[in-house]
Parts: sequence; C-alpha cells; structure tokens
Amino acid sequence: MTLKNTLADAIKNAMKAKEMERVKVLRNVQAAIKQIEIDGQVELDDKEVLALLQKQIKQRQESLTIYITNGREDLAQKEQFEIDVISEFLPEQLSDEELTQIISTIITQLDAQGMKDMGRVMNAVKDKTTGRADPAVISGLVKKALTA
Repeated sequence: MTLKNTLADAIKNAMKAKEMERVKVLRNVQAAIKQIEIDGQVELDDKEVLALLQKQIKQRQESLTIYITNGREDLAQKEQFEIDVISEFLPEQLSDEELTQIISTIITQLDAQGMKDMGRVMNAVKDKTTGRADPAVISGLVKKALTA
C-alpha cells in the first residue's frame, strides 16, 4: 500500500470517527500532494511524498516557534496538533548514532576528503535516509564528520 493510499484511508477513518480537525489537516496534505502532481504532471512515489511530508512538518515547526515566541499559545497548539498528525505518516526516525554510522560508511565509500565533498556526502545520505531523519541534523553530523 502506497503512502498516498494510507493517507486516503486515514482521511476516511477520521471522517467516520468525526475527527474533523484531523480530516482538515490530512486533506491539506493530500491537496499539497495533488497540487505538485498536477503542476509537474507527474505521479509522486513514496519517497517524494515523504519529502513533502517532511517539508510540511518543517513549515509548521517554524510557525510553531514564531507563535511560541509571540505568546500565541492557541495558534501554537494548533500547529503542534498538525505536526503530530503529519508525523504519524513518517517512518521511525533514526537515532544520532545510527545516522553517524550511515554517514561514516558513506564517507568511506565516496572517499570524501573534507568539506569540499559535503554535497556528495549529503546527497548520498539523504537518498539512504529519506523520511527517517531531519536534513538539518544530517547536515550537522556530516559537517562534524568531515571536519574531524
């Protein structure tokens, strides 16, 4: 079952349970997927849907930070709810230790020799960890590994 099908099933289940806030969040995500597919005239696969989900979460986390900073607890709670709902569709996140192991393996495979090879290492790590790790965390660990 594809991620898009899982999302559609979750919408149906939320509608049956009369969880309208959850339905709203899931429909927004589904609309974002369809918009990209229509604009690009492509069919998104699970990897691309995962990347979109991560982007949606990142946008909401940025909003959450702004709302908390400005004392808007009501809006912050709404953003946190949306983050929680979308996060249900992401695979289990990798730990820093697992990421460090993957990064060191890729650095060895690519024979990376410092920061000049960061782009190659980042692309390889992202391909291997799509949806299972935050790109900002990956970037920090790759920098640390390449400068060590």
